[in-house]
Amino acid sequence: MIKIGIVDDELLARKVLEEYCAKIDNFQLVLSTGNPLEFVNFVQQNEVDLIFLDIEMPELNGMEILRSMIKPPKVILTTAYSEYALESYNYGVVDYLLKPIKIERFIKAINKIEVPKIKQPEKESGDEELQIKHDGMLVNITFNSILYIQSFGNYLKIFTDSRMYLISDTLINITTVLPKNFQRTHKSYISNLGRVTKATRTYVLIGDKNVPISAMYKVAVFEKLNTLKHLF
Repeated sequence: MIKIGIVDDELLARKVLEEYCAKIDNFQLVLSTGNPLEFVNFVQQNEVDLIFLDIEMPELNGMEILRSMIKPPKVILTTAYSEYALESYNYGVVDYLLKPIKIERFIKAINKIEVPKIKQPEKESGDEELQIKHDGMLVNITFNSILYIQSFGNYLKIFTDSRMYLISDTLINITTVLPKNFQRTHKSYISNLGRVTKATRTYVLIGDKNVPISAMYKVAVFEKLNTLKHLF
């Protein structure tokens, strides 16, 4: 999980960022405050990976906070003004968001964050199998037979050609073992793009199911569809 801090003295701006962060699966909001001194005290005792930091604040502004930190976490600056943009990049700032912040611009900014990942060899689709524990028994499912996977609370529903399996897992975890033709299409769905028969701006058709595509994943979905030589 990426631990997120929001520091902004404007309540509305904080609420917008809180709402956006809640849409990102691997974001964990650990602090949201309008008091910069509270943030300074918090980071001395707690780990924060990324800060959404307002520049214009009373007592201690965003640039002063940056200058005071020896090893600051990753920072995305938020402000209604642009005059600090050039100086901010001297402190390794990831991005600079002008208010009011639109969801599309927010997504572009967080996509610049480099998060260490365990490297795993890419799997081909072929006839390899996914091993799951279902009803207390180990079951092997060929990847080609999987249509899509849906998040369901603390569980996943795996829909195949023949049936649905319910397992205890997360989309983030299962992504690491899926072949490259699988793609996150929505906060709650992973789709086997090799089984897509139709694609629109808002969904892909797999079997008889319209699996939704959200704005966050749209570009990645269609790039991968083009790679797989699907023409719609």
